[in-house]
Amino acid sequence: MTDAKTTTNSGAPVASDQHSQSVGPDGAIALTDHYLVEKLAQFNRERVPERVVHAKGGGAFGSLVVTHDVSQYTHAALFQPDVETELLIRFSTVAGEQGSPDTWRDPRGFAVKFYTSEGNYDLVGNNTPVFFIKDGIKFPDFIRSQKRLPGSHLRDNDMQWDFWTLQPESAHQVTWLMGDRGLPKSWRHMDGFGSHTYQWINAAGERFWVKYHFRTKQGNEFLPQDEADRLAGSDADLHIRDLYDAIENGDFPQWDLSVQVMPYDEAAGYRFNPFDLTKVWPKSDYPLIPVGTVTLNRNPENYFAEIEQAAFAPSNFVPGIAASPDKMLQARIFSYADAHRYRVGTNHAQLPVNAPKNEAHSYSKDGASRFGFEHPSVPVYAPNSFGGPHADPAAHGDDRGWQNDGELVRSAATLHAEDDDFGQARTLVNEVLDDAARERLVGNIAGHVGKTTIPDIRERALQYWDNVDAELGRRVRESVAPIENPRETLVPAPVPTPAGPAQG
Repeated sequence: MTDAKTTTNSGAPVASDQHSQSVGPDGAIALTDHYLVEKLAQFNRERVPERVVHAKGGGAFGSLVVTHDVSQYTHAALFQPDVETELLIRFSTVAGEQGSPDTWRDPRGFAVKFYTSEGNYDLVGNNTPVFFIKDGIKFPDFIRSQKRLPGSHLRDNDMQWDFWTLQPESAHQVTWLMGDRGLPKSWRHMDGFGSHTYQWINAAGERFWVKYHFRTKQGNEFLPQDEADRLAGSDADLHIRDLYDAIENGDFPQWDLSVQVMPYDEAAGYRFNPFDLTKVWPKSDYPLIPVGTVTLNRNPENYFAEIEQAAFAPSNFVPGIAASPDKMLQARIFSYADAHRYRVGTNHAQLPVNAPKNEAHSYSKDGASRFGFEHPSVPVYAPNSFGGPHADPAAHGDDRGWQNDGELVRSAATLHAEDDDFGQARTLVNEVLDDAARERLVGNIAGHVGKTTIPDIRERALQYWDNVDAELGRRVRESVAPIENPRETLVPAPVPTPAGPAQG
């Protein structure tokens, strides 16, 4: 370990690189954690103008038709029986830039904007039900480890495995990534997940915890690694082309939307922390409850205006749906909206693709590129005595959030009875994958780990898979290629010394 200490941009020592400040281990993240805010705000401004994450993607418009009654769990208008809601879905890769191939091994973004009668509801997820990390303070570091080295500007397997092995909570998601789901045949042939835990509130004010599942009706299909590598050079825009052509030809892709619902009071004693983004809720505990069918049936008329400028933010909730104690979700509630203000503009919500279909009455004003405005007689402040809009708690519904009790701390969330970093990854390998899928998993891991060049990191990566499953680890060790030109030591980079005034 280097002796250099992490500091804020102003040079003050940082209390933790790992844990946001929260009210108790499981409580709300505090806005007083200025380093978290600085870190996420700085991260959002690293690129101009493409997205820092999920830069390469495509999408289409369609609708959700509710086919089952889930009103006992939520009063949200879009989830009431027989309601049809217009929507936009944007699919993407995570780490690649705009010009990168669609067929790199990577999680796929699955972001949904529902244009509901109560405002826009954004559900920003992936094609996997889990993620690499638990706390948003680690997110900039994770993404940088998957991007490019500052010197060579090349992606680097040593850097990736260095981060993953130093963060063993990543094991469940990396197992998904190295399996078949890491290379979907097309966006049409993959599932989508809200991934986070959210809160649903019914008309009586009862609260429930919920997870979203979008199961493809086209069937889950994947690309073998050698085929994906070939297509990366011959058809880099394969997934964009596939979705566009399917809709143009009237072959409208569909997904069945279901949810898992956990009663509010069961969360505290559940065997896994239900707000840990690296964990799933086994369906044997909380079965899927059908909600409706999503259909995509209209391509964008202009890619830039309707896809590149589309802004999805987990902060866009509607009555009957709310946040949870998930620390990653809470960080994203700040970070995504802030990214859009920077990347697209302060008034991105006024663009047609982002504007709500219902009438909006907001007190936000001015700012760059504002083109919508109220009549001069409408007050620009609240409260007022001149008939301006006013907040209505009854229209918003229950706003209690969840119980918080504790001191401000920097801590990992409370471990539940069966919480550990490798257990669910082991279950995925041994109880979900079949023999053929396990064989492909070994090959994918060995190929990726085989590109590491630093022995220390190579050994950590092999031990990582030993920890997931001993037999899997043995097979990976036997399959991985030896290091041809090893880099022998890990030497911390020197801390740059600021240039001083010229000496005369």
